[in-house]
Amino acid sequence: MSDKIPHIRLLPPELRNQIAAGEVVDRPASVLKELVENSLDAGATHVEVSLENGGQSRITVQDDGCGIAADELELAVTRHATSKISSLDDLERIASFGFRGEALPSIASVSRFTITSAVSTPDGQPSAHRVEVEHGLLKSSGPAALHKGTLVEVRDLFSNIPARLKFLKSPSTEFKRAQEWLARLALARTDVGLLLNAGEREVLRFLPGQDLIARLALLWPKLIVEALRPFDTVRHDIRVHGLASLPNVNQPRGNRILFYVNGRAVNDKRLMAAVREAYKGRLTSRDYPQVVLFVEMDPAEVDVNVHPAKSEVRFRDESSVFSAVVYAVQSALVTPWDLAEEQRQHTPSAATDCGNPQELHSQGFWGRLDNPRIMDFPEQPKSGGTWEVREVMPPLPDSHEPPASPVDTWPEQQDETVFSQLAEQTSTYDDTPLSSAETHISQPNAVPSPPLTERHLVQVGPFLYLGQVARTYLVLRDDTDALVLLDQHAVHERVLYARLARGGDGGTGQVLTLPLRLSLHPSEVERFFSLRASLESLGLAFEPAGTELDVTAIPPLFSRAETLEFLREVLAGRKSDLKDMFASMACKAAIKAGQTLTDDEAAGLLAQWLDTPNREYCPHGRPCVLRWAAPDLEKFFKRRQS
Repeated sequence: MSDKIPHIRLLPPELRNQIAAGEVVDRPASVLKELVENSLDAGATHVEVSLENGGQSRITVQDDGCGIAADELELAVTRHATSKISSLDDLERIASFGFRGEALPSIASVSRFTITSAVSTPDGQPSAHRVEVEHGLLKSSGPAALHKGTLVEVRDLFSNIPARLKFLKSPSTEFKRAQEWLARLALARTDVGLLLNAGEREVLRFLPGQDLIARLALLWPKLIVEALRPFDTVRHDIRVHGLASLPNVNQPRGNRILFYVNGRAVNDKRLMAAVREAYKGRLTSRDYPQVVLFVEMDPAEVDVNVHPAKSEVRFRDESSVFSAVVYAVQSALVTPWDLAEEQRQHTPSAATDCGNPQELHSQGFWGRLDNPRIMDFPEQPKSGGTWEVREVMPPLPDSHEPPASPVDTWPEQQDETVFSQLAEQTSTYDDTPLSSAETHISQPNAVPSPPLTERHLVQVGPFLYLGQVARTYLVLRDDTDALVLLDQHAVHERVLYARLARGGDGGTGQVLTLPLRLSLHPSEVERFFSLRASLESLGLAFEPAGTELDVTAIPPLFSRAETLEFLREVLAGRKSDLKDMFASMACKAAIKAGQTLTDDEAAGLLAQWLDTPNREYCPHGRPCVLRWAAPDLEKFFKRRQS
C-alpha cells in the first residue's frame, strides 16, 4: 500500500463536462434525443434531422422554434444554464422535456459543436448568432445567417474519448437506434412535423397534424395497426389514453409496448405490470400485446428527476396509477359479447338482441383480423337468458334433396323428450351443476360418438354441433355458415373458472371419510396460515397440527390426488391469489384433451360456455375458439387470392 495520502481537489471544468456527458450522452441516439427535445421545448412545429455514418460523423437538427438571443447563446453551452426552471417550485412541477441545463455543454465537450439561432428583433427582422465549441472549449462566437429557429451541428462525436468511441456499434445499428427513438417521440407529438434523413436519403417523414393511428401505420405492420383499439379514461384524477391491440394479435416480445408520462417517453416496470394485469386471462405469460399508452397527471404527483437521461419516473401514488392503467386498457378489450353480457345483467327480464355479428364487425368492434380468427359472436339467447339446445334431423343418406339450413330445421318448440335432462341441467348458470360433460367425461373408456350419417345433429344457440376431432376439438357450424373449432379443455376451464369466480360452489366442500395427510415444510406452515381463509372459501377444510395438516374436506370439482397437487402448488408459492387458485382448480378439474364426448355432453358444455363471460379465452390466456368464414376457407383452398 502506498504511504501517499490522496488529496481532495476540484476537477477541471473539461473533465467535469466529460463526466456529465457520460450520464447524458452515450451514443448518437441520446445526442439526438437531447437536441430534438430542446427544439420541442422551443415551440417548434417542424424539426428536420440528418445523420451521417450513424451519427458518429455528423448530426444536424434544425427547427423553426423561438430561437435563442445572441447574448444568451454562449450561456446555453455553459453547465447548469437553462430557461426552463427558475425556482424549487418549478422543479416540482416539470412541464418541459429538458430542465437541467447540462445537455448542450455535455454534447459540446465530446464533439465539435456548432449552434446557430435566430430571433425576431423589435422591427420584425431576424437576428442570428453562431457559437462554435470544440471539445468543451469556445472557439468562436459571432453573427450568422439564419431566417428562423435553431440549427445545431455535432461533428466527430467522441473523437476526443477513444474509450467511449470503441463502445459504439456499427453505423447501421446506431442509426436504427436513433430512428427508433425519433419514431417513439413522433407518437407523442403528432402536432409536430418530423423528418429524418440518412445523409441525403429520406428515411422517415411525419406530417404535422397526423393522428396516432396514421403515424403508427408508418411504423408497424398493417395487421397490428388494424387490431388496435382506442381507450381514454379518467380515474383517480389520472387520464390514461392510447391504443391497445386485441389479445389474438400478439407477439413474443414486449418491444411494441410504449409508455408516456405527461408526454415524456419512459420505461417503467409498474406501468408494464399494469398492462400485463389488464391482459391477464387473455394472453399467456409468454405473449405480449401492442400498446401505446399515455398517462396524464398532475406534474407534482410524478418525479421526472430520478434519472440523468430522464427515461424513468417515480409516482407519488403508484397504486392509483396502476389501477388507472388497468382500468383504461381493459376498456379497450371489451368485446361485443362483453357489452351484451353487461346489458343483459342490467335487464334480467328480457333478452338483449345484439344484432347481426357482421354489423357489429363493420362498426369497428373487431376490425379485420388475420386467419384464423378468435370468435366474435355477440348473439344472445333466444329466451330466458339461457341458450337453447335443439335436435336437428339430418337428411336421409339416400335423399337427393339439398340439406336444409340449420335455421330452417329448428323446431318451433324444444324437443323435451330427447334433451329434457340436458336442458334442465343447463337452464341456469349460477346454481346448477355442469351437464353430463362434467360428471361423466372423466370416464376414459367412453363410447365414441356414432358416425355423422347415423346420428342426429344438435343445435345450440347459433351453432350446429358436427362432431369431435382428435377427441379434443369440437367442430361447429354457425348461423353465418362459418367453420368453428372449440378446444374442449380450454372451454371447460373457462366455464369452471367463471363459476368459481362467481362463488358457484359457495365454499362448500365434500367431507372426506378418511382425511388427507400432508407433511409441511416450516415455510409452508407460515404460508398456509396466511392463505387459510382463501383456501377455505374454495371448499377446503383443515385440521392443522404442527407441521402436519389434515385435509377434511375438498372442493366438489377435485379428486383427492388433484387436491394434494393443488395444495402443493399453493403452499410452494406458485399460486399467489384467488384468481391464480381459481385458474389452477379449473385447469385440474376440466375435461382433458383426448377424452371422448357424447353429443349430449358436448352440447351441454357448449350451452354453458355460451352463457359464460369472457368466453373467448381460457383463464391462462389461450384461445378457446377459432373461426373461419367462407372467404377464409376459399383462400386456404386457393379459390381466391385475397
